[in-house]
Amino acid sequence: MQQYAEHVFIETSYPGVTLAAIPWSHGLIMIDAPFRADDVRTWRSALLNLGGGVERLLVSLDAHFDRTLGVRAMDCTTIGHEKMANVFRNRPVTFKSQSSETGAEWEQYNGLGNIRWSPPEITFSQKMQIQWDESPLELEYHPGVAAGAIWAILPEQKILLAGDAVIVDQPPFVGSADLPTWLDQLELLLAPPLNEYLVISGRGGAVTHPQIRTLYERLKSINQHLENLAEQKAPAEETSSLVKLFLAEFDIPAGRQAQYTQRLHYGLHHYYIRHFQSAGEDIVE
Repeated sequence: MQQYAEHVFIETSYPGVTLAAIPWSHGLIMIDAPFRADDVRTWRSALLNLGGGVERLLVSLDAHFDRTLGVRAMDCTTIGHEKMANVFRNRPVTFKSQSSETGAEWEQYNGLGNIRWSPPEITFSQKMQIQWDESPLELEYHPGVAAGAIWAILPEQKILLAGDAVIVDQPPFVGSADLPTWLDQLELLLAPPLNEYLVISGRGGAVTHPQIRTLYERLKSINQHLENLAEQKAPAEETSSLVKLFLAEFDIPAGRQAQYTQRLHYGLHHYYIRHFQSAGEDIVE
């Protein structure tokens, strides 16, 4: 666990997503959760050492399985965007492990068992502020990467947790995305005043602005290639021809090659169907 500012702790050692903890005088605010039961127990034990008030609150930055499978086991009040709550309404009540398909992290592990979802108990539409100490935590709706995606912002510390909107060392998740909107959100990060903030990726911790710029250019390229296929009225299967092209832009460990290849196969295929071959309805996650 690394401390990036007073009362701001970031954890990147668990499989899945970047976690954060903010122990304030009124209580502890947590950002996202591990997805494995053992990791949840270890994380909760680590949080006991941080102090803070007695209240507990967990913020989910979006509804991705990697960051929501372990939410119920955290046993506290949860906050998320109202569109994230809609995603849960379309899911079966109980999650059952299944074969790898989307290239997500949880699919690389066995023994997750049956898990009951824990939809957010508190929701908002555009902005929400949590004032549990002298400095606030601001939650803002920033669509693009997924339905109901939000950022958690500490304006006084100039720290911004961007979730999966910023992934720099692995292929992005595009299956449930809206690429033009996602690009708009990255432009916000690259322009004043947010370009003065320390940005925390949803997978891997702190990132630099040149890394965000590189992600912007990659997403722009993906969007252009998909639009070109659509202009040619190509079938969705043609998106598989783009996987090798985009995968070559990353320095991928051998053990991750199959996972990240599947992530791009799934994401490009489903994005193309949703945006160019259907009415654009949301895909149920």
